[in-house]
Amino acid sequence: MSVAIRPTAINAISFDLDDTLYDNRPVMRNAERQLWAFLAQQYPKTLQFQAQDWQQLKQQLLFESPLLAHDTTAARLVTLEQGLLMLGYDRQVAAVGAREGLDYFRYHRADFTVAPEVLAILQQLAARYPLVGITNGNVDAKQIGLGEVFEFVLHPGNGTRMKPYADMFYQAATRLALPTKLLLHVGDSYTADVQGARLAGCQAAWLNPAVGRDPQVAGSGLLPHLHLTALSDLLQLA
Repeated sequence: MSVAIRPTAINAISFDLDDTLYDNRPVMRNAERQLWAFLAQQYPKTLQFQAQDWQQLKQQLLFESPLLAHDTTAARLVTLEQGLLMLGYDRQVAAVGAREGLDYFRYHRADFTVAPEVLAILQQLAARYPLVGITNGNVDAKQIGLGEVFEFVLHPGNGTRMKPYADMFYQAATRLALPTKLLLHVGDSYTADVQGARLAGCQAAWLNPAVGRDPQVAGSGLLPHLHLTALSDLLQLA
């Protein structure tokens, strides 16, 4: 662990989830594969669509409704429903199919457990600090084993914007009943996590490299207080 800005008092720690506590890439690849296989079996007209067709449709919908970009669950639901409509299913069938597809995806999105060594680190930290999650994704934290170590997990959507917007940092501080300057946020994204936390008035710890990744070069912007090369570095906090 290296120090760029000496941390002040820390009363609680928030964590990004994807790629900070586990490698999210194989999880997402599997969830996508499972979703397309489910749709092909239950709604065979979807075989006319390739992955890029779904991606293009999603981008079109995000362009038309920018707030969808802050709600991954709603964006996927709307994309599935519109795709089914485009493929010739009626509105009722499309609505049911989209919900079934979303539920199937979300199950496989959380069909894993955080590694025991990561949970052990979090459990040690939880004995000293309240821990919470602040994620731009929609994984079910309880299903992947984080329910016992996090007091709560915040997700974007329903008017709450993704990091680096300050919304979830403010919400976390309010629920923890502390000023943002006493919250240390840990994450792998220099933009979403470091800049988001710093601009919200929190302290920031940048995990670089992210889980399963090569080290990244810092972008322009505010420095993190701490640079972590492994999550276990946090155990050195006084």
